[in-house]
Amino acid sequence: VRVTPQCFDMILATIHDDPIFHNNLQNQQHPIAEQLAIALYCFGHFGNVASMLKVALWAGIGYRTVDCITKCVMVAVCRNEFHCTTLHWPNKAEKEAAKQWVEENSCLAWRNGWLMVDGTLVPLYPYSGFYGNTWYNRKSNYSMNVQLVSMPNLLIVDYCVSLPGSQHDATAWTETCIPQEHEHLLKEGEWVWGDLAYLLQTWCQAPYKKYVSQFARKHDTNNSPKT
Repeated sequence: VRVTPQCFDMILATIHDDPIFHNNLQNQQHPIAEQLAIALYCFGHFGNVASMLKVALWAGIGYRTVDCITKCVMVAVCRNEFHCTTLHWPNKAEKEAAKQWVEENSCLAWRNGWLMVDGTLVPLYPYSGFYGNTWYNRKSNYSMNVQLVSMPNLLIVDYCVSLPGSQHDATAWTETCIPQEHEHLLKEGEWVWGDLAYLLQTWCQAPYKKYVSQFARKHDTNNSPKT
């Protein structure tokens, strides 16, 4: 995964004190910065290039060590402490800036829809040994469903990982904070934008792309020259 040096340093500072990287064993671990770099290299590649042997040759370490390092980094970034440290709910100024952007790029009536949610599938090279079929998605590969909630400036304010690729976006979305605490996080009249895969709520709305296109076709048909 490609990240800027500043982003790398921020991630490193966040996970540096995680107990997974500190033990009382005689053999010391690799420097945490190296472990993070190796894990990011694994995450940014797919197929044979991401195999333990290929990564080990690239990093100059034992191929078994690649698996251990990747697991350590994953444990650190999946902890609730990492989630709470790296993410924060937008303050009033950030929220107002997001609303202003929506108003300028759409209309005044839509300015309260200042958050966006979408899901993406992260492909998995080997499928899981436990309930492997549940990771098989509609695109005919094995993957993990990731939900991201962001602002117009692409700032991620919430996310959900670890659900199998067969999980529908509408179901995976309920694992994030907003569906569970929308009464506290969103003020009355505010909502999140999502596509047609998400259940319509007063606090979750979807554009009418499908219905508009159907209406447009019907309108063109009704106004076509009669023979």
